[in-house]
Amino acid sequence: MATTPQHEETSTGRPRRTLRTVATVVGILVTLAVLLSLGTWQVERLHWKEALLADIAERRAADPVPLAEVETIERDGGDIEYRRVSVTGTFDHGKERHFFATFQGQTGFYVYTPMTLADGRVLFVNRGFVPYEMKDRSTREAGEVSGVQTVTGFARTRLDEKPSAIVPDNDLGKNIFYWKDLSAMVSTTGLEASQVLPFFVDVDASVENAGGWPRGGVTQFDLPNSHLQYAVTWYGLAAALVAVVIGMWFRGRRSQG
Repeated sequence: MATTPQHEETSTGRPRRTLRTVATVVGILVTLAVLLSLGTWQVERLHWKEALLADIAERRAADPVPLAEVETIERDGGDIEYRRVSVTGTFDHGKERHFFATFQGQTGFYVYTPMTLADGRVLFVNRGFVPYEMKDRSTREAGEVSGVQTVTGFARTRLDEKPSAIVPDNDLGKNIFYWKDLSAMVSTTGLEASQVLPFFVDVDASVENAGGWPRGGVTQFDLPNSHLQYAVTWYGLAAALVAVVIGMWFRGRRSQG
């Protein structure tokens, strides 16, 4: 019996429709899996961030520890960020480095000053904020404390590279840093790199300087925590996808009926 054109169209059309259906189902399942994975990942990040914030809060409330204890933690590969520490030494104000920053709505600089310890090693200490017009040391001579000083603050890890492409390069010629490049701070002051500790210390608000500058207590503790919103977004999109698919399936059933 000869095959009619209508029969040929039917026999070839069904496999095509089947392939399209399979491809659609696979695409929907893959998309759903991706959305659910992203939501789950954000939930995991949420738990991590909450634990981190709790850890930071605990460290902020702790009593300051000797610098040697922080050094031991850092040397053993531990996390020293935001650990309270007490340090004693002599500031070398002539080698201070200036980190461009804003504080309480005012533009200026954080003043990073080398502190020479009793054993001759050096630690860069963020002594706090000065307004833009007070970058020159001559405008705040009262705050250039001399002799052996003891300050308390928070240990801060160094950065190995610029944190983002949008961050400007440090202007070493003008002594303006846009990111905390410890190696550059060391090289531009002529210090011996092997004698400089591989982290910073931010002084806390208890450190007050004559004349009011630099002003301590500039450490930022407010870390963004938007992972819950992101998780809800991804799970919401997954739920919306399921709802759309179910709606299309019911409409298809009614049209066939």
